[in-house]
Amino acid sequence: MSTIIIRRERVGDEDGIRAVHAAAFARPDDPGSEPVEAKLVDDLRETAEWLPDLSQVALVDDAIVGHVVCTRGWLGTERAPVLGLGPIGVLLERQGRGIGEALMHTVLGAADALDEPLVALLGDPGFYRRFGFVDARELGIDAPDPAWGEHFQVRPLSSYAPGLAGRFEYAAPFNDI
Repeated sequence: MSTIIIRRERVGDEDGIRAVHAAAFARPDDPGSEPVEAKLVDDLRETAEWLPDLSQVALVDDAIVGHVVCTRGWLGTERAPVLGLGPIGVLLERQGRGIGEALMHTVLGAADALDEPLVALLGDPGFYRRFGFVDARELGIDAPDPAWGEHFQVRPLSSYAPGLAGRFEYAAPFNDI
């Protein structure tokens, strides 16, 4: 197996990142349609909520094969700054080889090093629990949509303070999907 390199996104990576998300989230029932996740990353990149330090790519043989990003989110009526993770994508032919896991560990470590208190995401509990994510409701955090239930999860980081609670709000482009 080739070596996997994880690094921050650089200028010029945009097309490779878009291609990863377009492939990773392609819908077999609607071939040719562009998945919302591909455009979402482009839209997030144009906002004040974009955090360049938390946009990570996975490379194999100098080709982008995976990507993850955290953007600014807010919690509660006081709008405490936290992070929203997503999207995360890996090319289908590269899935199941630890690339997604490496991206998750890298972005969570980077967020922790930046003294971010908490990361929130919408996803499969079976996948994300291994990274320390818990049902957000356990910490008094409400999903933007209550129907998300256990799929809306949070990962407290080192600077998390108990009592940080309330309704989570993603960066604006998430509202358009």
